[in-house]
Amino acid sequence: MKMARVILFTGQMEEMSKFYGEVLGLKQVTEEKGWKEFAAGGARIALHSGPSSPGRKGPKIVFYAEDVAALREKLVARGARFGKVRQGEQFCLCDGKDPDGNPIQLSNR
Repeated sequence: MKMARVILFTGQMEEMSKFYGEVLGLKQVTEEKGWKEFAAGGARIALHSGPSSPGRKGPKIVFYAEDVAALREKLVARGARFGKVRQGEQFCLCDGKDPDGNPIQLSNR
């Protein structure tokens, strides 16, 4: 079994599409009324029209980055919001949020 997509409900389709397409640089592969999908390596991120509900334990989309700090710098320059890079003993990561407040992460594992 492999993951096919992560679906995020959003009331901000235009802003979310811009974030995942232009800011993060993902290629849009599907567009239907109220539905857009972006290629994200081995899976897709789907945006579905409807009220967003990030909060208690919503989905977190993790993007692989060989150099977390360099990718963070590039994405922040494009308008993304990320916290500090955290270097652990085995891996490096950095948490952020998309325009709806859904958690996203850059990680080298």
